[in-house]
Amino acid sequence: MAKRGFLAEINRQRKLAEQRERQRQAQSARAYAQAQREAEKARRAAERAQAEAIRSANAHARRVDRANAQAERARAAELKQAQREAERLRVESRQAEVALRNAKLEEQFAEIDGILAATLDVDDYIDLDSLKTKVKLTAFDAGQLGVAAPRPTKLAAPVQPTYREPAFVEPVASTGIAAAFGGRKKHAAAVDEARAQHQLAVQRARQQHEEAVRNWQAHCRDIDQGHSIAVARWEADEKQRLVDLDAARDAHDRRFREARAAADERNAEIEEFKNKLAFDVPEAIEEYVALVLSNSVYPESFSVTHSHSFQLATRELTITVTVPEPSSLPTIKAYKYVRSSDEIAPTPLTATALKARYSGAVWQTAVRTIHEIFEADRAGKIQLVALTVQTKAVSAATGRPELIPLVQVAADRGAFADLDLSKVVPEETLKHLGASLSKSPYELKPATTNGVRTRSTQ
Repeated sequence: MAKRGFLAEINRQRKLAEQRERQRQAQSARAYAQAQREAEKARRAAERAQAEAIRSANAHARRVDRANAQAERARAAELKQAQREAERLRVESRQAEVALRNAKLEEQFAEIDGILAATLDVDDYIDLDSLKTKVKLTAFDAGQLGVAAPRPTKLAAPVQPTYREPAFVEPVASTGIAAAFGGRKKHAAAVDEARAQHQLAVQRARQQHEEAVRNWQAHCRDIDQGHSIAVARWEADEKQRLVDLDAARDAHDRRFREARAAADERNAEIEEFKNKLAFDVPEAIEEYVALVLSNSVYPESFSVTHSHSFQLATRELTITVTVPEPSSLPTIKAYKYVRSSDEIAPTPLTATALKARYSGAVWQTAVRTIHEIFEADRAGKIQLVALTVQTKAVSAATGRPELIPLVQVAADRGAFADLDLSKVVPEETLKHLGASLSKSPYELKPATTNGVRTRSTQ
């Protein structure tokens, strides 16, 4: 069984467990968030009031220069009232901050005091088939690559110019006396002149027509050439689009094949893992327990670590849980606002309360760990859990870190199954199971580590 796949799965399962834990904490989180909003609201109100008081004072200071003594007294009274309001809001802001801090403390206390209760509504069994990856082939979306651009349309050619020859208009001949006195001769000269002018007009008209025809022909050639260029560019673009379309389709198919291959590999690993579990391979059972314990999310101020091993011959799981030192727990009972000194003062927890909370967290951790292992092991691979809960501290004698056992217990499945954990007192449950317990976990007094077995086997 390749470890890398299941290490990744552990991370995924941890995230899911954290999500469940956040949901469990939603109620207390809402109260905390409400307190935070009230604190922020009060703080902003105090700031606005203080700013308004300053603005009011400055405005009155300007008016006082022009006002009489009565106006000065009014200014002083108004300023005093504004200062009293600002002071009131500032006190409310500090009190809201106290409420916020206390809400956070209460949330921390609830998490620590509910270590066992937090797991009772959660099924710790891991359905390995649910971890398999299913890859669904999605339809290929070509997007814009699937849309062909329209073929360029050739512009219509302009109408070919037509030639229209200027008409010859013969001058009107003279009649009567005018004709008799040289009119005919003058008319003949006028006709000759008109014919000469007509010839010039015809010549200019033909030149203009020839120029228009040349321009028309050039325009037609430009249209043909532009259309040919546009078609060539369109053909090149279409060719590239089809190449890109094939590449995109190939990439889509490749991603699916790769995802399916990875899923097949992952699912094969899970099947192999399931087979090893079915055949009681100790390493597989240890791996499954590691997955289960990775889902067990503890409070931020009381995070734990696990190490374990399994012996097939005795069906015994030996597990060590390392809990944080007593100093990791909150030491403040509550906060209060001291108006005379404008301070938020902490009220410390009593030594008795600190000892009780830390001891309770240790006892709950022990019972919770056993419960999670047995509940997750539906197949009954594990019949006995030999548990040690310890912490790491610096030895006063040597100055070096040392491990201090706080709980030693061995619980068999049958005896543990008879317990109703929703109603038990964890310390009494451990005593019932024949555990060796520290007389004072908070003071780091070690539990006896010799000869601890389950009550049913004593």
